[in-house]
Amino acid sequence: MSARTGLFIILAVTLWRIVTLHFDTTDFFVDEAQYWFWSQNLDFGYYSKPPMIAWFIRAMTDIAGSTDIFWVRLCGPIVHAATAFLLMKLAKRVVGPEVEGWTGAIYVTMPAVALSSVFFSTDVVLLFFMTIGLWAYAGLTKKSSIGLALLMGAAFGCSFLSKYAILFVVPGGLIALLFVPAARIAWRDFFISVVTALIFASPNLWWNFTHDATTVRHTEDIAKWDQMKLDFAGAAEFFAAQFGVVGPIIFFAMLWAGWRMIRGRSGETEKLLVWFSLPVVFLITLQAFVAKAEANWGVTAYVTGTVLAVTVLSRLWPKGLNISLIIGAVASILFPLATIFAHELVLPGGNEIMKRYLGRAEISREAAALAKQAGTATIVTDNRDFVADMFHTLRNEPVKIYARAPVDLPNSYYEQNFALPAGSQEPVLFVSRNEFTCTTGTAELVKSWQPADGYYRGKDVYAYKMPGSCLDRQR
Repeated sequence: MSARTGLFIILAVTLWRIVTLHFDTTDFFVDEAQYWFWSQNLDFGYYSKPPMIAWFIRAMTDIAGSTDIFWVRLCGPIVHAATAFLLMKLAKRVVGPEVEGWTGAIYVTMPAVALSSVFFSTDVVLLFFMTIGLWAYAGLTKKSSIGLALLMGAAFGCSFLSKYAILFVVPGGLIALLFVPAARIAWRDFFISVVTALIFASPNLWWNFTHDATTVRHTEDIAKWDQMKLDFAGAAEFFAAQFGVVGPIIFFAMLWAGWRMIRGRSGETEKLLVWFSLPVVFLITLQAFVAKAEANWGVTAYVTGTVLAVTVLSRLWPKGLNISLIIGAVASILFPLATIFAHELVLPGGNEIMKRYLGRAEISREAAALAKQAGTATIVTDNRDFVADMFHTLRNEPVKIYARAPVDLPNSYYEQNFALPAGSQEPVLFVSRNEFTCTTGTAELVKSWQPADGYYRGKDVYAYKMPGSCLDRQR
């Protein structure tokens, strides 16, 4: 495949995603709503993630002059298209022009890319900056350059500001620098890059220092390092999921390349690509074995991993590239269509296939109507999903929204920064998944209901009118 054909596929797939996004019928997922809210409250760090995704969303919504879901999610296909183009240039620089077009086409149609082009996530921004950093690094393996060293450091620093998962690349990268001659760069360039990366990362490092290492502690919490146990099933589940994340042919080709290196059949370039990809997969598999890991935690393996897989397949099984492209094309067609017909795609039990993205805004609108009925303009909830959607769905409504204050350390960004002040005597509408009894006043049940569809289908939701002081917690 020529570079021109690869670029055409990138543009065609991106256009399809943008057009279908206009007809999307899903609600924000809780994380997307949170990222949007961060973008309305710019900072150098947040409770659960570094700040880059918020900065991207703010830039897009300011340019568009709108905070509608379309404009927030538009970041996904646009940034992925840019990453695919940059990855073509990385592949050309590392391997040669013969894999340039295929690399771009395979990446942009990859199942994980297809999904995150529909639902915007931190992985999208991370992979963009990581690709820039690796392109600069590849140039440094050929000749020393202060400019490329600065670019490499800046890009990896921005990767850190996007998601801490960039750190999973470090062990394999260091091994490559030590043992693969083709991976080595000048010491001057290495130190310039490291210092530059630290400078770019420093705002978030300082933010964590001044906020009790909030993001770091949250990362430890979700990794479950305090609950370590041997979980063979968890490790197997994560490893098997990677065949779905990047597609079965691409992941198989990456493993094939690893086996070739073990057998001593790899060239220097192939070894470099292996060390920058497969160690990430095995590190996260180990994490899944001793604690917990989500399927997307290994995404940093798939920048160089894509180039690696395309290289191996183009030389040893060219037909595999065609099969992989077909699989990716199907995913790229179906994911957007699923968001358009989200309410119609229903499983035999009555649940929608896309139910986790449905019914959230309806809860928020119902809460606003009940608050008006109860004669209050303040809504409080103890549910992170509820409060995340309320801030977006009700952004133009004349209501104040709060999270219920925590007993001790906050469990979300909302509890950390938007908790109801203690001792409030104003009437509030308290929305919860649980029944509530006020020990210091009267809690009047305004409504209890079970939504008929979406994520909360068949689940109890309660709305109470009460003085805000009823929600004060005993410490």
